[in-house]
Amino acid sequence: MAAKSATEYIVHHLTPLKAGDGFWTLHLDTLFFSAVLGLVFILTFKYAAERAVSGVPGPIQNFAEMLVEFVDTQVKDTFHGRNELIAPLALTIFCWVFLMNLMDLIPVDLLPTIAALEGTPYLRVVPSTDLNATFAMSLSVFCLIIFYSFKVKGPLEFTKEILLQPFGIWFMPFNVLLRVVEEVAKPVSLALRLFGNMYAGELIFILIALMPWYIQPLLSFPWAVFHILIITLQAFIFMVLTIVYLSMAHASH
Repeated sequence: MAAKSATEYIVHHLTPLKAGDGFWTLHLDTLFFSAVLGLVFILTFKYAAERAVSGVPGPIQNFAEMLVEFVDTQVKDTFHGRNELIAPLALTIFCWVFLMNLMDLIPVDLLPTIAALEGTPYLRVVPSTDLNATFAMSLSVFCLIIFYSFKVKGPLEFTKEILLQPFGIWFMPFNVLLRVVEEVAKPVSLALRLFGNMYAGELIFILIALMPWYIQPLLSFPWAVFHILIITLQAFIFMVLTIVYLSMAHASH
């Protein structure tokens, strides 16, 4: 394939379906797939809860209980405060991010081709390859960190912590600077880590799709198998870091 057409192919697959201009631009495909995958998570666990039995569980109940137990173990090992919200939040983050990442295993041309038949020029199907989505999730976590820092420690103690730690009263400007850098780094690292790994994975699938058809299975299948580990690991890391950051917000020094 010619270089120009290859470039156009890559750009087409990485261009979101947009609406609006400037700051208020909406990525409609990211919003749509994020909402649909969130609904899949909710309905799956709702179905498992409504049909839960005390005897031998069915496959859906067994799967849901396995995930709940896995997340609950992570929370007990990592979170050292008292908050009933943390475990449900961690479960939601892990499942939702995993489902977003899982979209990366769908053949890159399948859904965009179907959308093109319906008159949609662009369609990016993996929400976690959109920096807007990953930053939105990380900023939500950041807001919870600030909220619980105020709620648990109190405004006075939290302010003293910012001003006086780690070097005491004589280095307050430096203490504040360090704290700002530390707090800003949390949502930035959460967002960029997830986005970078998933964007790179999607780009590799797109590059494989540019190769001759008889070579694609030799490369796409091994990469897809390896990518299952990546998408699971990224969801796990996002969840664990969220638990750690919220545990720090609940800790008093």
